[in-house]
Amino acid sequence: MDQRPSTLIVEDDPKVRAVLRNLLEDDGFNVIEATSAAETLECIAAQDLSLVTLDIHLGAESGLDLARQIRKLSTVPMVMVTGKDDLIDRVVGLEVGADDYITKPFHVREVIARIRAVLRRHQFAAEDAHRTKLAPDANADTAAFHFDGVIAVPDRMQVIDRCGADCALTSGDFNLLKVFLERPMRVLSRDQLMDLTQGATWSPLDRTVDNQVARLRKKIERNPSEPRLIKTVRGVGYTFACSVERKPLEDAHYRSA
Repeated sequence: MDQRPSTLIVEDDPKVRAVLRNLLEDDGFNVIEATSAAETLECIAAQDLSLVTLDIHLGAESGLDLARQIRKLSTVPMVMVTGKDDLIDRVVGLEVGADDYITKPFHVREVIARIRAVLRRHQFAAEDAHRTKLAPDANADTAAFHFDGVIAVPDRMQVIDRCGADCALTSGDFNLLKVFLERPMRVLSRDQLMDLTQGATWSPLDRTVDNQVARLRKKIERNPSEPRLIKTVRGVGYTFACSVERKPLEDAHYRSA
């Protein structure tokens, strides 16, 4: 039985379809092809798909209308393939349920990076939903995180240091901290951290997460030059190497902003 993730390519241009098929097969995907809305919906109903790439201009048919139909049937991750001048169509595509888009002409590395990023986001979302279901009374919006004498209050975007003083964090840095606090003791790659903090907006060449980690260390580490909370995992990314406790706000002793 084929254990590779299955991707459905919906594209009426045989040249583009062949390029995408070769890229995905070389990266370990099982590829299925469709050239019309009817074929696409049939595949959605019959196949266990990991991802769909959908051309926004599907001959005489509308890729946007097809995207709406797909979303009525399935939550399968969906990446739109658009032209470089299709800004409005890209926005509408995201609004009707696409997870990301690839712009033609596309670069090989970007195609695979975006597809892998979409799959990671869906995997993380499923894992987080499962953890939330298993964790009674765990609500990130009404609970404070306690770690190594520090308190982080998500609904206030507030961090209280070990002396009871406010730590000034940007919204981006706080979001990164929250990602770590929700996943303590887990090794997270730089790409995973960018997916979780930036969503579909980041570039595969973007490494701003390293600067954010450095700023966070200065705020929350006892000795930023020898970090014990946010540890570097060489060749991979980072891990939050500290136990984290979550308490309802009424039980958390924090100073109001």
